[in-house]
Amino acid sequence: MGILNVTPDSFSDGGAHFDALAAITYGQTLVAQGADLIDVGGESTRPGAPEVELAEELRRVIPVIEGLVDTLKMPVSIDTRRPQVMQAAIRAGATLINDIEALQAPGALECILEHEVGICLMHMQGQPLTMQQSPHYPQGVVSGVCDFLAERVALLERYGVERTRILIDPGFGFGKTRIHNLTLLQQLPVLVDLGYPVLVGLSRKSMLVGHPGIPPRERLGASLAAACWAIQAGAHILRVHDVAATRQAVDLWMDTLTVEE
Repeated sequence: MGILNVTPDSFSDGGAHFDALAAITYGQTLVAQGADLIDVGGESTRPGAPEVELAEELRRVIPVIEGLVDTLKMPVSIDTRRPQVMQAAIRAGATLINDIEALQAPGALECILEHEVGICLMHMQGQPLTMQQSPHYPQGVVSGVCDFLAERVALLERYGVERTRILIDPGFGFGKTRIHNLTLLQQLPVLVDLGYPVLVGLSRKSMLVGHPGIPPRERLGASLAAACWAIQAGAHILRVHDVAATRQAVDLWMDTLTVEE
């Protein structure tokens, strides 16, 4: 999954693709580099990020989704927590909703029930503005994340949403310390055992290097190592900035598993 942030302030690439035409062109580049789907987002959810006005989020993402759908033969996802943006993105051609709030916003669940689209449910403790101030998991981070996602999945299934439409995401970096994040990565098979495809978003995150002085664009080596670890642990989708490099790493990893003399 190639990351396409149409924002001025995302932690790694904010402002790089803020213009709609530039964003569409970059999405095409990601596909050429080996992306299987593109995730378009119009609101930064980095730690400490403020909310974006609804009208502004719509202005940022809808023309980009329309342009990508018109020019690509790849699925397009919308990274949003607002049901109004979900509805507009679906009308524009998006086929996957990637929601950091796991459909907890009023109206979000109803949107999914109205449309035959995929949904990725992510775990987040708190809100982006404050989530990193004092994250804690009295019952343990793995149990906390798994219990939350199992509850959200069960809710969808009670409403008749097919299992084949559901993905889950442990939410690396969303209300978690570095130890929480590394524990989740180490124990990722526990999440896989819930029985749903797992999406992981590890790309360029500070948890990978443990040193704030290393800027996001210089975390490629750690990002590739984390991607390969996640694949080995059973992850199904890697949400990444560096598509070409990740595609090379994953292809080599998979080749070593299937090579025969």
